[in-house]
Amino acid sequence: MRSVAAVLIGLITTGALAEGFAVRDLRTVTGEATAALGGRFASRAEAGRLTLACPDCEGGPMIDVLIGRQTDGTEGRVRSGQTSLAQLEALCQARSPDCRLSGLSVAPAVGWITTYPMGRTAGATAVILRDGDSLTIRSLASDGAVARRNAETLARTVAPRIVGR
Repeated sequence: MRSVAAVLIGLITTGALAEGFAVRDLRTVTGEATAALGGRFASRAEAGRLTLACPDCEGGPMIDVLIGRQTDGTEGRVRSGQTSLAQLEALCQARSPDCRLSGLSVAPAVGWITTYPMGRTAGATAVILRDGDSLTIRSLASDGAVARRNAETLARTVAPRIVGR
């Protein structure tokens, strides 16, 4: 009986440590996201996906914000230093030599942003992980600086609310 109680207490403690994101419904951050980008973006929101587009804006940007799960161990390897940002960038560059990767300050989550060309367009993708929850901000525009700026803006303004403390 004591061993059963010890196992249950262990499971409760483990569950309390693995909280994941504070917000899992992207519909709740739609207004904040469009405001952060200047208020001109049209949006379509679902619980797990927020799509933003501004065909009249510089670079014709389109952004997808997605919440999901990533339980392949990447988060733990990045947190522990077993996988460095340089190693992640090397993986990205294996697909596209022009890919660049840098870290994002999103504590208590871990995250990074990549920038890359895509034919006549450019992309920037921010990846943020916490306790198996994943937030992906994928930004496309005709100009790489616009794509990166939009992804960074949402990572700086909306991601902290989603990630939580």
